[in-house]
Amino acid sequence: MSANPPQFISVLGRRLEIRLIPGASDAAPPVVMLHEGLGSISLWRDFPDRLAAATGSAVLVYSRHGYGRSDVLDAARSVDYMHHEATAVLPALLAGLSIARPVLVGHSDGASIALIHAGTQRGVRGLVAMAPHVFVEEISVKSIATARTAFESTDLPQKLARHHADGDKTFYGWNDIWLHPDFRAWNIEAFLPAIACPLLAIQGVDDEYGSMAQLEAIAAQTGGPVELLKLAACRHSPQRDQPEATLSAISRFVAALG
Repeated sequence: MSANPPQFISVLGRRLEIRLIPGASDAAPPVVMLHEGLGSISLWRDFPDRLAAATGSAVLVYSRHGYGRSDVLDAARSVDYMHHEATAVLPALLAGLSIARPVLVGHSDGASIALIHAGTQRGVRGLVAMAPHVFVEEISVKSIATARTAFESTDLPQKLARHHADGDKTFYGWNDIWLHPDFRAWNIEAFLPAIACPLLAIQGVDDEYGSMAQLEAIAAQTGGPVELLKLAACRHSPQRDQPEATLSAISRFVAALG
């Protein structure tokens, strides 16, 4: 990673960890990256730097409340936690940093948050949804239950502790709500028709947390232009499993928006 150390900003009473990577081109749109359900700034690794270099865009990466070095989660998450992030926290963050008309690049939970945001807020120039969830599938629940077993029987807690201020609270905050019976009805398809900006949806053929039914729902229901990229030999994290193909696709997408 390049020398742009994390900083912190207060958003709606929470201290959030952010990282700003300067852009090389004033003409390139700003990019805002939203991490997965157990992600953080550091877990993006060098992908934000590579994306900034490839596009010329300024890139904002941030750790949501309960993740990374942001304030530690202090209560159980509710079923609508992604809705709150999309409609309250993200707008306040963008306003606080004077970021207008961004391209949102979201992964997993972050992709779902980006979809809700684009379906309820104005000013999104483009949206990249990697391994998005728009409804809950049995494959998701089974894999999240398997992750719980791994957390309680392997060295996964030690690995997460490298990236989060409180790895236990981060893990159970995500895992508990996804396995809660009430979460089975979670669904954000109603937001898709209102998304008018160009959208690139990327998913691995071998994604263990969701099927291609997620991309098919996005393609069928989204209001604006949609491009789908289905990657072979790729599981739930395209930016890690197929970094070159993913970087190339996002770079082309951002360039077309300019």
